[in-house]
Amino acid sequence: MARLTTIGFDADDTLWQNEQFYQMTEKRFQALLADYAAPEHLSARLLEAARRNIAFYGFGIKSFTLSMIETAVEITEGKAPSSVVGEILAAGREMLAHPIETLPHAAETLERLRGRYRLVLITKGDLIDQERKLAQSGLGDFFEAVEIVSDKSVGTYERIFARHGDGAAHAMMVGNSLKSDVVPALRAGSWGVYVPHDLTWAFEHAEAPADQPRYREIVHLGELAGLIETIG
Repeated sequence: MARLTTIGFDADDTLWQNEQFYQMTEKRFQALLADYAAPEHLSARLLEAARRNIAFYGFGIKSFTLSMIETAVEITEGKAPSSVVGEILAAGREMLAHPIETLPHAAETLERLRGRYRLVLITKGDLIDQERKLAQSGLGDFFEAVEIVSDKSVGTYERIFARHGDGAAHAMMVGNSLKSDVVPALRAGSWGVYVPHDLTWAFEHAEAPADQPRYREIVHLGELAGLIETIG
């Protein structure tokens, strides 16, 4: 079995809280447009817009904010008051300025693994915002490399683990998204460790690849170091 030398970590909702701020903002969005549509309908239309816009704006708060504005225009048939658009923009700015809250066991786990493996942060989203969150988290010094990517695919992991390690066969990816963090990493030949989070965006849902020999699931990051000892 190939020796493990490199570990990739997702950031949002793996190392620090993220989705909770999106859901709080979505509730604010629902309240703003309560006179035009039911909350469930607004959420469904917003998800549709967000899915469409990923190809144009990528992932992150700015893309989410533009999707809220687009949805508001569609729901109101072009009659959205300027005050509603202003509130949406303000909500987006508040998300971009929200203090970072690291998740339990994040720092202690990175400390245990540092020096024994090459640690690489692999996150998708807006460059400026992800850099801000990493700086505020205090976790930056644990990583030998940081990769902020537009999306996570098989090719993404093949390139990153070749660039910063000994190839995908000697690497592991750890994250809360089966769709983005685990499944493509497994297909690239890496280990894939799923760390569930209570809140995960619907776009990131996927079936657990339980039949894959390199797939593992842990309850929280505090279990990661012990898991790694059992596999090499």
